[in-house]
Amino acid sequence: MSQPTPVELASLRQSIDNIDAALVHLLAERFKFTQQVGVLKAARGLPASDPDREAIQVARLRALAEESHLDPAFAEKFLGFIVAEVIHHHESIATGAIAVSDEQ
Repeated sequence: MSQPTPVELASLRQSIDNIDAALVHLLAERFKFTQQVGVLKAARGLPASDPDREAIQVARLRALAEESHLDPAFAEKFLGFIVAEVIHHHESIATGAIAVSDEQ
């Protein structure tokens, strides 16, 4: 039989759950904007990837991570994962594989 969860642990876990929910909502908002970027790029014949912008974003995120006492390498990996997904979406928008609604 498992022991009851200490109140302090339950409280910490609730805080983590709340932050996880906020992260999901923030990512959803971010992807709404990146989808609009993908539509604009496709309409103008621009490439899905922008290596110069990505390099600037990596440097900015690494600096923010350092200021926040978060491992900059982790922050870069996290951004890399997001950027790869955004590029995939942009490519899919450009080829018509993803239909984009006007509600975005």
